[in-house]
Amino acid sequence: MSIPDTDSLQPRIVTLGTAGGPRWWRAEPASRRTGIATAVVVGEAVYLVDCGHGVGRRMAEAGLEIRDLRGIFLTHLHSDHTVDLASLAIFGLYELLDRVGDPVRIIGPGNRGALPPASPRAVVAPTPLAPDCPTPGTQEMFETLMRAHATDLNDRIIDSLRPSPFELFEAQDIVVPAGTGYHPNDNPTPDMDPFEIYRDELVTVSAILVEHPPIAPAFGLRFDTAEGSVTFSGDTAYTPNMIRLARDTDLLLHEAIDFGYVDRLYGDKTDEGSRAARDHHYKSHTSVTDAARVAQQAGARQLALHHLVPGTAPDAVWQEARLHFDGVFHVPDDLDVIDLHPALDRIAL
Repeated sequence: MSIPDTDSLQPRIVTLGTAGGPRWWRAEPASRRTGIATAVVVGEAVYLVDCGHGVGRRMAEAGLEIRDLRGIFLTHLHSDHTVDLASLAIFGLYELLDRVGDPVRIIGPGNRGALPPASPRAVVAPTPLAPDCPTPGTQEMFETLMRAHATDLNDRIIDSLRPSPFELFEAQDIVVPAGTGYHPNDNPTPDMDPFEIYRDELVTVSAILVEHPPIAPAFGLRFDTAEGSVTFSGDTAYTPNMIRLARDTDLLLHEAIDFGYVDRLYGDKTDEGSRAARDHHYKSHTSVTDAARVAQQAGARQLALHHLVPGTAPDAVWQEARLHFDGVFHVPDDLDVIDLHPALDRIAL
């Protein structure tokens, strides 16, 4: 793959999808925020973080070519971050015909290795799905997704003489470094230093464990380039590990949830499922105030809130972050572009 012209290596961040949660948000305009996905663009190279609903269409609308993908990075394996991985791989097949021998890397969490404990609100122990492989990692998940579409793919391989997706994509699991004390149930977010998971001539990508129970492992990711850095929280509650990862970053994209919405949604519900869902949101996500606090404590130069829940909330819900963060603040829509070093007269707040 050719190296892009060095005069155009100023990174830009394209917020392809800015809503969180496994939902189609229904309020108008419904298309303002689609599933969580972000592109880091350096020269012509595209690095995709998460594959939420609509990512392929959003890439096309942003003018990004699938053939320019260097890597797909998954922060964790919840469905709202992975649901369009299969469509990206299958629909992108014809745009990647020259990538045999130079496959797109898919990098994400490995197999959890153990089921999470049941909610303490469970009256009867829940029965897990797919007990033979209940917690597949990134490599297993991608292989299973492609096998599920074997009827379609074999038509194209056998009748149209197209390459297998396994020739065009290479999925691999992030290995948590030994000695951290990590355990998916007993210690899912040990204090640790960031560690490298990918490097090429344009970017170095580092990861750190974050707090998003019950899923484990879950990662925050940081991209360092010659022209600056961008850091992604993934889904997480407030955790000191994110402060370590985001130290002095040029841009932090952090998730945020409106807990007032959560209380309105579940506050009058008495069934254990609703109560367990409320428990999950409070232990697994970050308030607007705490997202701003992470950015401030890390010394981030810019903060953008994304993975917004609810995806239909007015911007005013997120503006509280301004009270707790001294840098440049964004609430981006889908398809917004954020420069790592914006000119002051071009900053869209």
